[in-house]
Amino acid sequence: MITKEKIAEAYQLIQDEICTGLEISDGSAKFQEELWQRNGGGGGRTRIIQSGSVIEKGGVNFSAVYGKLPENIKKAFGVTEDDFFATGVSIVIHPNHPWVPIIHMNIRYFEMTGESGKDLRWFGGGIDLTPHYVIEDDARFFHSALKQTCDRFQSEFYTKFKNWADDYFFIKHRGETRGIGGIFYDRLNPQTTGLDWDDIFEFSLAVGRTFLSVYPELIRRNRNKSFNDEQKKWQMQRRSRYVEFNLVYDAGTKFGLETNGRIESILMSLPPQANWIYDFKASIGSEEEKTLKLLKKEINWVS
Repeated sequence: MITKEKIAEAYQLIQDEICTGLEISDGSAKFQEELWQRNGGGGGRTRIIQSGSVIEKGGVNFSAVYGKLPENIKKAFGVTEDDFFATGVSIVIHPNHPWVPIIHMNIRYFEMTGESGKDLRWFGGGIDLTPHYVIEDDARFFHSALKQTCDRFQSEFYTKFKNWADDYFFIKHRGETRGIGGIFYDRLNPQTTGLDWDDIFEFSLAVGRTFLSVYPELIRRNRNKSFNDEQKKWQMQRRSRYVEFNLVYDAGTKFGLETNGRIESILMSLPPQANWIYDFKASIGSEEEKTLKLLKKEINWVS
């Protein structure tokens, strides 16, 4: 039986691998690390990279926290006990280049004691891409890599988790998806997957390691493309939608704030700058209009 200590140790290794890979990919910037402790139990390693050759701001954070669940979280989980443990790695990268996409990844594990001493445990996570301009070849490359990872464990995973991501990363008040989606999953356990705990753990690690097989390649493909002032303005506009989703809908942000998490680490997902242009309308036939038409659910990127 895997232990929470083993899971946390493996997640820290994933954090180390991704930080090294991103520093190599950027070519100039280095991560700065801050160790922190949570009032109530646990702590983490916040690692921030800024002002790089292509990465304007990014975070690759690890945490392992424990303590008492707030009443509203207990109610949402349908439990009466309140001792919990949660660990995970959370990543958001904001590039300085309009043709390089924003990427988000999270892998996490949660456990607590439920009714009659019964353990409640599950894995969650996902990885999704938010291009400022949707490049269809890149979207197909990204989704194909995710499908390959999912198919190693269960043939139904990709379609199920891709649809889950489409629904989760939907900005309701805008009527559009945050980006081109990816995969999203939660509460994975032997009952919900048909896999044993070891296989679910390995799936979580495989999702984490998919990051370096896709994002450095997307940087390489697009970092040397030219762009103009209007395309840079569009990038700031798309960032505003990212901010709206994270502050209004994101479950991880809400959980962190409601469990007395570290504010700087929780809000590292926000870009250094975003613009809100009043009543923006994309020009007919423009790259911006093309992108907006692709910000919708149920696009098949792997056929």
